Amino acid sequence: MTDIRKSTRAFTGWHMTAILVAFFAVIVAVNMLMATIAVRSFGGRVVENSYVASQKFNGWLAQAKAQERLGWRDEVTLNPARHVQMKLNVTGAEMTALAQHPLGRASDISLHLHEAEPGLYVSDRPLPVGRWQVRFDIRHNGGEEHLLREVK
Repeated sequence: MTDIRKSTRAFTGWHMTAILVAFFAVIVAVNMLMATIAVRSFGGRVVENSYVASQKFNGWLAQAKAQERLGWRDEVTLNPARHVQMKLNVTGAEMTALAQHPLGRASDISLHLHEAEPGLYVSDRPLPVGRWQVRFDIRHNGGEEHLLREVK
């Protein structure tokens, strides 16, 4: 009987402490992992006032539908020198853009895109390494389109 009590006392001492420490270490590790993943993968936009942004949402949807009716199709990539390239099914367009870091960690970069070949527009300067949201303003034959695309 005394052997059982001794082994029980031994288990409740440092074993319980080790179990508690291990439990909280796992909780902290999982929280750190989740926070890291959330910060690195955040693709949203930080706004000054979320209420005001929510009030404009329906207007933004209407603009998107109007742009879809224009029938313009695009593909945005980075070339090896990190210049923004846009393939567009429209030639002769005037195009400017603003590259923004999703979390505002870097200054905005204004871009002017020229038509390197029919339907292929290339920016005048490269983007630094990282993830960027590029807002394009495209004008062609009285039509105008505003696009938001992400490049990495």
